[in-house]
Amino acid sequence: MQKQIIINLPVKDLAKSKAFFSSLGFGYDPQFSNERAAMMIIAEGSIHVMLTTESFFGTLIGKPVVQAKQANEAVLCLMCDSREEVDSLIAKAVAAGGRTPHPPEDQGFMYDQGFEDLDGHLWNLVWMAPKA
Repeated sequence: MQKQIIINLPVKDLAKSKAFFSSLGFGYDPQFSNERAAMMIIAEGSIHVMLTTESFFGTLIGKPVVQAKQANEAVLCLMCDSREEVDSLIAKAVAAGGRTPHPPEDQGFMYDQGFEDLDGHLWNLVWMAPKA
């Protein structure tokens, strides 16, 4: 059986979050999307992010929803095919209203930079040299 990862993220404004991630080039699966949630496709068939309204997310966890602009529990790391892809996605995220919490880090064999989305969730984009 092929394994899949589905990450659930609470968002304040589903329409704004969908527009933000659409500007980065991600699409959505309408079969698993409605007014409370949208299934964002990161890698077809293997990695998806379910953007859920905070009120709906709260029903899934049975405890308060952490406000990611105040505290983070995780950093979502996405491997990219090139340094240029890292830079391009960062530029798109910033243009769409995101922010960069730190400058790019270039270690020769690895290049990365992160962005914070509209709700404060942290994403780290990484490129690693093929022989690293």
